[in-house]
Amino acid sequence: MSKDKNITIDDIVTNAKSYLSEEDVGFIFRAYEFAKKAHEGQYRKSGEPYIVHPVQVAGILVDLEMDPETIAGGFLHDVVEDTDTGLEEIEAAFNSEVAMLVDGVTKLGKIKYKSKEAQQAENHRKMFVAMAKDIRVILIKLADRLHNMRTLKHLPSDKQRRIANETLEIFAPLAHRLGMSTIKWELEDTALRYLNPQQYYRIVQLMKQKRDQRESYIDDVMNAIANELASMRIEAEISGRPKHIYSTYRKMKTQNVQFNEIYDLLAVRVIVNSIKDCYAVLGIIHTYWKPMPGRFKDYIAMPKANLYQSLHTTVIGPQGEPLEVQIRTKDMHKIAEYGIAAHWAYKEGKQIKTNRTSFAEKLTWFREILDWQNETHDAEEFVESLKIDLFSDMVYVFTPKGDVIELPSGSIPLDFAYRIHTEIGNKTVGARINGKMEPLDYQLKNGDIVEIITSRHSYGPSQDWLKLTQSSQAKNKIKQFFKKQRKEENIDKGKEEIEKGIKELGFTPKEVLTSENIKKICKKFNFVNEEDLYAAVGYQGITASLIVTRLTDQLRKEKESEQNLEQKIEEVQSNVQEKSGTTDKRDSGIAVEGVDNVLVRLSRCCNPVPNDEIVGYITKGRGVSVHRKDCPNIQTDEARERFLEVKWKNAKYSTKEYYLDLEISGYDRHGLLNEVLQVVNETNTQIASVSGKADKNKIAHIHLTVLIKNTDHLRHVVHRIKQVKDIYAVTRTIQ
Repeated sequence: MSKDKNITIDDIVTNAKSYLSEEDVGFIFRAYEFAKKAHEGQYRKSGEPYIVHPVQVAGILVDLEMDPETIAGGFLHDVVEDTDTGLEEIEAAFNSEVAMLVDGVTKLGKIKYKSKEAQQAENHRKMFVAMAKDIRVILIKLADRLHNMRTLKHLPSDKQRRIANETLEIFAPLAHRLGMSTIKWELEDTALRYLNPQQYYRIVQLMKQKRDQRESYIDDVMNAIANELASMRIEAEISGRPKHIYSTYRKMKTQNVQFNEIYDLLAVRVIVNSIKDCYAVLGIIHTYWKPMPGRFKDYIAMPKANLYQSLHTTVIGPQGEPLEVQIRTKDMHKIAEYGIAAHWAYKEGKQIKTNRTSFAEKLTWFREILDWQNETHDAEEFVESLKIDLFSDMVYVFTPKGDVIELPSGSIPLDFAYRIHTEIGNKTVGARINGKMEPLDYQLKNGDIVEIITSRHSYGPSQDWLKLTQSSQAKNKIKQFFKKQRKEENIDKGKEEIEKGIKELGFTPKEVLTSENIKKICKKFNFVNEEDLYAAVGYQGITASLIVTRLTDQLRKEKESEQNLEQKIEEVQSNVQEKSGTTDKRDSGIAVEGVDNVLVRLSRCCNPVPNDEIVGYITKGRGVSVHRKDCPNIQTDEARERFLEVKWKNAKYSTKEYYLDLEISGYDRHGLLNEVLQVVNETNTQIASVSGKADKNKIAHIHLTVLIKNTDHLRHVVHRIKQVKDIYAVTRTIQ
């Protein structure tokens, strides 16, 4: 899966011919021509023609050996969203299957981080529901995200961080759960590069420093293993396992260890022909080198949830260095690299459906997504449930018959009981762990044998169980129990909570709870009628505050708008009257549009300087405070109601200087601070204050307050600082 150069349509056709028929290759080439025509005249931020992006996405899907419809979807995935082409045209030109995939990815393409968490959660819910209906939708999305991450350098830094954070939070864990480690590692490493560049490049540098020594060591180890296997007549492919930057960073952070304390930096992978050979190689390795206690894992006998299989062991290798060895078959290796995509094999023009069916049956969490969607009305709760069940670490326990049950880390016997069956969970009265009675809040550990004790005389779950359980499945089943058992009580309780919330906001239930308003909320949260809405609030299926917020949205906006307008007029008039006939002795260099003789001051939180885009903010009793337009302290709806238009007075010719804060980070070495101060002095810039500190990762953080004339002056100073050796970043800070 090349990431060093752009894939061309010729590359795609050549690679596709290795496993697709001529007819199928013609089908995907038509999709390319359709997309090229639709995107004609459009360009990416990099300046390249837009068609380059769909070609790279399709190229990634061909590398995964996907079916023709999925590859066509890769070419067409942005056509509906970014051009005038409709889904009907795509269906007419290709087929309904391609149109369905494009429709799914079009919805996903709208997923962006919003300032409102609820909106973000709604968008993520759409993604998971689309994925649950057809897994190929998320495969196209992962290919799309992978190429976007490869070209992230062309976007502004704030968008880089937002997209990288979303990738690390949602898409990389999703690739992991689908077993697609090749894509997962690249997404994680690239995201870290933009979220924490200092640590990323530090780890890269540390890896480079010991590369020659490490490669020599691994070569000796591989030769030793090869000689031993040859003597036993076992055929094998032996290679050094690449170490990924993000996994190293995560271990250093979570385990609080240094780079040289990580055991699996030195690793070897052995790929053999059969499972029998896997265990034979393990025996040879353990005979040749001493295994480290507690560092052996058998994922062949007990595969991971994403069907990953391999033997992992860590031994004391040559020179007493810990050495990790992974042993697997060729088929296991393909699944480890490409996960679910390996099960969508498309060989000689035939889909291997048995693989797909088998895979879908084993990924039980995947089938449950639609169930959660139907049962959960709150989008934020839905996404949080998915993060717990799909993206958290897992614990593996056994039933008394020896079946393996996978649960989120931190699960208790109640989570286990509800995973077995709803009625077993509802009737649970106790649990026996490894033959010993344990409380129901006992945290399960890997390898525990769990036996649930039930009673037909049980009154059912307790409300406290909602706080104790970890899995969303258990929580949803408990809520369903209360929903069915106490519907009338829940309706009354829910209505009472909603009316109370309405009154607390200063409205009356009569003006808020209109039939039109209630119908709109029921439709938004998928309730059949008003009673179901009240009942859901009563049994905590959705919070009363969320419903009240949505019910009163329009009324609150109208009320706030009236109040803010009145207050704005009064304060401007008051300021004008108070300052009439006087001027501010400390001329700020700012002119207020339409208002004379008003007190103006520059905000200390963002320190605007001439040529910055600015806005005036009417304060209470302190005149107009001038902020940069991007200052986060004035980004609320309430603040925007108090804005005034302001501009700089003759900024070009002004000799006035303005305080401004800079944050500088770089590698902590002797003389770094002196060099920074020297280059600032060389620009004839006055330094008002300086402070600095270094963290445990040898990263120096220097805070400078300087006097700046305008943005041109600022750019010159920042440019000179960045030329200092070992400086990573220079940013303008906002308090």
